[in-house]
Amino acid sequence: MATWFLLIIYLAFVSLGLPDSLLGSAWPVMWQDIGTSMGAAGIVSMTIAAGTIVSSLASGAIVKRLGTGKVTLISCLLTAGALLGFSISPSMLWLIIFAIPLGLGGGSVDAALNHYVAENYKAHHMNWLHCFWGVGATMGPIVMSGYIGDNGFWRGGYVAVSIVQFSLVVILFVTLPLWNRVAAKRKEERLRMSETTNKPELEPVDSSLTKVNILQIKGVKPTLIAFLFYCGVEMTIGLWGASYLVGPLEISAESAARWISLYYAGITLGRLITGFIALEVSNRVLIRYGQIVTIVGGIFLLLPLSGTFSLIGIILIGLGLAPIYPGLLHETPARFGRDNSAKLMGYQMAVAYTGTTFLPPMFGLIASQISLSLFPIVVLVFLALMLISVETVNRILNKQVKGNNL
Repeated sequence: MATWFLLIIYLAFVSLGLPDSLLGSAWPVMWQDIGTSMGAAGIVSMTIAAGTIVSSLASGAIVKRLGTGKVTLISCLLTAGALLGFSISPSMLWLIIFAIPLGLGGGSVDAALNHYVAENYKAHHMNWLHCFWGVGATMGPIVMSGYIGDNGFWRGGYVAVSIVQFSLVVILFVTLPLWNRVAAKRKEERLRMSETTNKPELEPVDSSLTKVNILQIKGVKPTLIAFLFYCGVEMTIGLWGASYLVGPLEISAESAARWISLYYAGITLGRLITGFIALEVSNRVLIRYGQIVTIVGGIFLLLPLSGTFSLIGIILIGLGLAPIYPGLLHETPARFGRDNSAKLMGYQMAVAYTGTTFLPPMFGLIASQISLSLFPIVVLVFLALMLISVETVNRILNKQVKGNNL
């Protein structure tokens, strides 16, 4: 039952990914239709992300009170309604209004589902979970490009995705009783296994972790910085990639939307593959090699070559990003203790969405004042800062392990 139930969780993550890529894909034609400026996408994005930060910080208490199933159901209902609202918005003001429930819906379900899977399933399932986020994020630009190709009718794209979300709400409602049942069964299995092997269910690196302030745990702060730049770079490409392709590279809006769908397809395919690799290879190794691939992709994007090389760079970045986010999330209980996992997961989501809130709009401000041509440089800087943060955590953890072995 637990394995089949994963399909429901995967579908929920499809719904989480669908809205994430819509705004960036539609914006090259959307901003003119509603009578605003090109840089205004940053305001909408910030509003969405602000909602996710608030709901992520509150997710620990909300999940404890309502349970993961109800939180997922309510969140999906909020996003479905918000997307329908986007489709009928006549002005920038209404986009901002509907961006609030879209953000609130996304934050709680993201933290809740990540904690649920990290607690109850193995690392490869976390990769496949985020692979399904990529399925949704890839479908979004494909759907939107189809409607944009039909006389620039971006509103139809939002309606179509909203219908998908409402369909998922029905599925989640019907399967609501399964959430607690599956979690209880997985807990029994873990306890039985720990009794058989005479080992604790999960041992943190440092046994003192369960009694300290979360932010004082060694390695937590650079981990949060890594999440900041991960989501910052992922969303910067998703939000501004199409505009960069349409502007400096002079590609049509329809083709640019398809190119961005390939970026999300790279993330999706990468997570599908790393889900299998994770059966034999540790999260830490997958994360490191993923970062190397992103740096190579960033260099391809930066080189003053043809548009084909820019496409290759964008796809490589997507492939490289694939194992980083799910790997870092799944490592949370093992690195910092199961007792801290739920709360820290919310912190990680909040900081991740802080990156989503501020870094893409920051680039939008720079681009509007200087040039969109700075896009590859900014992307490469974000990737380098993420790499430094993750490797800092690895050094701290290595020192802890050596100290415990003395």
